[in-house]
Parts: sequence; structure tokens; C-alpha cells
Amino acid sequence: MPIAPKSFLYKHDAATGVATITLNRPERLNALTFEVYAELRDAFAALDREPGVRAIVITGAGRAFCTGGDVEDIIGALFTRDPAGLREFTTMTCDVIANIRTCRRPVIAALNGTVAGAGAVIAAACDFRIAAESAKIAFLFVRVGLSGADMGASWLLPRLVGSGRAAEILMTGDFVDAKRAYEIGLYQRVVPDGSALAEATVLAEKLARGPAPALAVTKSALDREFTMSLDEALRYEAEVQGALMEHSNFREAYEAFRAKREPRFTE
Repeated sequence: MPIAPKSFLYKHDAATGVATITLNRPERLNALTFEVYAELRDAFAALDREPGVRAIVITGAGRAFCTGGDVEDIIGALFTRDPAGLREFTTMTCDVIANIRTCRRPVIAALNGTVAGAGAVIAAACDFRIAAESAKIAFLFVRVGLSGADMGASWLLPRLVGSGRAAEILMTGDFVDAKRAYEIGLYQRVVPDGSALAEATVLAEKLARGPAPALAVTKSALDREFTMSLDEALRYEAEVQGALMEHSNFREAYEAFRAKREPRFTE
């Protein structure tokens, strides 16, 4: 079944293997609706095995990446829900993050303007964050009387910036500018305004030329090994690395080295 969302833009460049998701409510600074959440959840689940997709970029149209849940379309509507309805919503939002993390393809966030609330958590869930100089990020949940532990933020953020900085960011809800976000490791790159998407696409194309199974194992290992002992991690890596040595990509890399050419990796 083709990926054909109605609430955001989707493009797959078959020549490069890069899929691009563009949140497309610029007049609302790409605030999320129930429909956007549901379609993002389903898109990342599908992209895990979508033929020809080897890397993914997510960005926002206009002046912002994403400002979180729409105040009227979501927050106002939540007051009409019973406890079961609220849990249904929070589970759906968490499923978006779960599907980004379990998607075997590298996911790069191209961040422009405001990155706030759920938008900040989506960015944190990506494997790479390339931000424009004007990009400012905030995990705003405490500002509206909710826990900073939303959509996996309290799991994701300490792994990126450390627990002390994560506590400050999640408990104050304050915005962090691009310079500071880069200094603490929240952004991997800060680029001039207007070039975040282009830089993210270049990185995505580079990753798409890489060995997809090896990148998938690397992404999974970064999450799984965080709670393993060293002995457990070594046993796990011995297994997965041994399996990859049986893949044709390992032979291709060897042959390419001998022939002094670039390797041509397959799935």
C-alpha cells in the first residue's frame, strides 16, 4: 500500500533512496492535529520496510519545524474526553516516537524556526538533528501543567544531553537557542538559515548509499545496549556482527577496496 498522507507532504526520490516528510500547516506553525499524529505514526511504521527507501528526512514548511499539539484542534478537544479517551491519545503520540526509533532507516530532522512541545520530542527521536541558526527548541509540557516526561522525552533527552541538562530543559520548559543546543549535543549541526533541509538531504543521500542492514543494526544497538552490561553488549555485538559478515555487502566492500572504487551496497 503506497504511503499517501493527507495531512503532510511526502516525497520519495527513487534515484537517491531518500524519503522526505514535510509538515505542512505553515499558517499554524505546523502544529499537530489528531490526523497528523495518526498519519505520522502510520508513515514511520510503513517506512521501515518501504521498498527503495534508505534514509528519511523530516522537516516543516514555512517559519517553523513544529510547535506541538494545536491548541484548539487537540488541546481544547481533549477536555471533552474521558480517561480512556485521553489514554488513547497519549498512546498514539507515543507510538509516533516508537515508530521513529524502531524504523530501521536513518531519520534526519531538518529544523527551522520554532521546535516546541511534541515537535521537540519528534526531533529528539530522530537519529540526526540539523538546525538552522534561528531554530529554538523547548519541551513546553510543564508550561501547560503536564509532565516533561511526554512522548518519551525523559528517555530520549538524557541520552542526548545528560541527565542534569535534561532535568533543566524538561522542568523549566525554557527555549534553548541553536548555539546552546549544539554545545550540549542536542543538535549535531547548526547551519545558516534556509539551508537546514539541503544539508539534511545531503546527509540522507550519503547514508542512503551506505549498507542499509549495517546501519539498521547500528541504530538498534545504540538503543538496546544502553541498558546492557558490557558482557551482554559484547555477546550481542558478536552475534549481529557475525551475521553481517555473511551479508553480500561485506564482500562488496572488500571487492570495492581492492578495485579502488566506491562500494555499491544493496539492502
